[in-house]
Amino acid sequence: MTMELIGKKIVLGLTGGIACYKAAELTRALVKAGAQVQVVMSEGATHFITAVTMQALSGHTVYTDQWDARIANNMPHIDLTRDADAILIVPCSADFMSKLAHGACDDLLSTLCLARPAGLPLLIAPAMNVEMWQNPATQRNLAQLRADGIRLLGPDSGSQACGEMGMGRMLEAEQILEQTISLFTPKLLAGKRVLLTAGPTFEPIDPVRGITNLSSGKMGYALARAALHAGAEVTLVSGPTALAPPDGVLYVPVQTAQEMHQAVMSRVAGQNVFIAVAAVADWHVANVSAQKLKKSDVQNGKPPALEFALNADILAGVAALPSPPFCVGFAAESENLPAYGEAKRRKKNVPLLVGNIAQAAFGQDQNTVTLFDSQGHTELPRADKQTLAGRLIAEIARRL
Repeated sequence: MTMELIGKKIVLGLTGGIACYKAAELTRALVKAGAQVQVVMSEGATHFITAVTMQALSGHTVYTDQWDARIANNMPHIDLTRDADAILIVPCSADFMSKLAHGACDDLLSTLCLARPAGLPLLIAPAMNVEMWQNPATQRNLAQLRADGIRLLGPDSGSQACGEMGMGRMLEAEQILEQTISLFTPKLLAGKRVLLTAGPTFEPIDPVRGITNLSSGKMGYALARAALHAGAEVTLVSGPTALAPPDGVLYVPVQTAQEMHQAVMSRVAGQNVFIAVAAVADWHVANVSAQKLKKSDVQNGKPPALEFALNADILAGVAALPSPPFCVGFAAESENLPAYGEAKRRKKNVPLLVGNIAQAAFGQDQNTVTLFDSQGHTELPRADKQTLAGRLIAEIARRL
């Protein structure tokens, strides 16, 4: 994970609920992302997880009492938030939602929230039984919290600790982390729609074999995530990968180049940006066998002959539309990147092309890329793919 929260201080509030175990996971994830985490617990939270656990995970003293004498002026409800970048309540119980909605302040955490500086973001991740969530009182409180500018993270629907199913399950720690990172990401693509392709394609030879390549999809998925954090509405058309799509994107799984072409062309209308990251096969097998090819099919020591047909050029096809989106291509070359990259940009007729050396990029967590546009080419410093994705999204936003 990249240190995307370096320099940020998060006041993490815990209220009573079994989902406190997820708050422990979240604390660890926030710290790994570079954040300073200050934990404040309600009395109810201490019945589900200990202050010792949260202190060990956060590396900071945990506060539970509004009369804590360890604070020099005895005002933890003031001092703990004055240098904070956000307050995050995980889990947030139905009772605590009611306190926030009505301005109640009968313990340290509720008083701290009421006394927070104007403009300090307050995010809550509700966690409760489905009937509690659906209760009209909870929904009235929810409407008031939204009107007050408090940001809601979830909840989700699913299996609950009580054995029932339905809405009210707290989001997973990774989902809350992603939304926290997004909170601090400049919204360079707010209001924009971005369509991306990612991963390899797989061209069948028979029902069990096919032709593919070494693309892992990491760069495309990182770009989808970066665009999402930058405020865009993102559609990700992906060939087969081992990656989970970023939470919040519209995910369209495909297998072959023809399927990817169809998925892109049916969705490109109304898009502001098209980023063609996928390593698309140039050819597909025209004589795909309906049954698995056997060694016994070999004639005179020669395997069955494969016939190939050219696949459609997805990027060139989008760029040639009457009103194309801003098109960004990717070129994976094995040599002579400066010459081949610029030649490909001109051939595809796109305003921006990102080139790299395939041997140093496929399957790797880090990469070095070169940007090609009408002004020439610029190499970006080597970095992990998520950092590069953020830089590329900034470059695209600047050109828009």
